[in-house]
Amino acid sequence: MTDYTWPLVSIGIGILVVIIGMAYLWIRLRDRASGFPAEDERTERITGIAARYALHLGLYFMLAFMFALIIGRELFNMPDPGAGPVVIVSILVFSVTYLVLQWYLDRKEDRV
Repeated sequence: MTDYTWPLVSIGIGILVVIIGMAYLWIRLRDRASGFPAEDERTERITGIAARYALHLGLYFMLAFMFALIIGRELFNMPDPGAGPVVIVSILVFSVTYLVLQWYLDRKEDRV
């Protein structure tokens, strides 16, 4: 293997993770020093509701996706994509659903 793309990308991802972690830690420490509460009852309730909906939606998506793969393989002789893309798509659906729901519920103000 003479291609140096993946080692460089891996190093870049590692640096990005460290930078994001440091920014998150700096924001948390700044908020704690200013006396801003990290979580209150409303935030916990919104997080719980968003997590519950994201879990249900993600599980239903995984079931539908797996049935589509089985039907495609058995009836239409489609190739099996393997576990990697299936896991990546499932994680993306769970994560994006949770983030969108948390943002939406946080915008609804006191109606939650």
